[in-house]
Amino acid sequence: MSEALLELRDVSGGYGAVKVLHDIDLVVEPGHVAVVLGANGAGKTTTLRAISGLISVQGEIRFDGASIVGKGPEVVSQLGIAHVPQGRGTFSELTVEDNLRVGAVNRRDNDIERDMQRWYELFPRLGERRRQEAGSMSGGEQQMLALARAMMARPRLLLLDEPSLGLAPLITRELFARLGEINRDEGLSVLVVEQNANLALEIGHWGYVLETGRIAVQGPADQLHDDEAVRKAYLGF
Repeated sequence: MSEALLELRDVSGGYGAVKVLHDIDLVVEPGHVAVVLGANGAGKTTTLRAISGLISVQGEIRFDGASIVGKGPEVVSQLGIAHVPQGRGTFSELTVEDNLRVGAVNRRDNDIERDMQRWYELFPRLGERRRQEAGSMSGGEQQMLALARAMMARPRLLLLDEPSLGLAPLITRELFARLGEINRDEGLSVLVVEQNANLALEIGHWGYVLETGRIAVQGPADQLHDDEAVRKAYLGF
């Protein structure tokens, strides 16, 4: 196993007096897709919020070998972690192009236009609608925009929270195909929280199943996908 890009050790936390996470251990290796699965309320979204600095935690969270516990979302983002929250979070009154420019707001290089073209090519519908307000697009198009906007920051780690939520099956499959392509072509590390266990495990390298804030099962994604006992007990397919 290579040195971890992201590592959580004995992480606990939640909201006020309500503890949601209990002694979470989780690793994302460089260039890998790690998948977090589990029922609603299992702590999946809270795990991503803990990494992004949106909630206080106990335990250790390390990114590229350095602790990020106690650092706010702005600092975590500048370190190279992009978080696409549940519900997409696009700027609905801005155009597609302006949303992408917002994603690159902290960059000081000269490759922003080239990167925008790259995402227009990967997501042709964004290119077709570059002058259109984001809020007027379909849910699938907005999710593609949210992903492309996050990539405009050139992150080293992408956190995705329920990217398939509310999308039609065909759009969901297309989105995961593009995500797998980004992982392969860009070498991007990804931590994805997802209800569609089947699709997520197809592009994943390692999987974690959360149950009431604890890691219930973990292992190589293909083994979890093919384990009938795990599928029946936790994954619902």
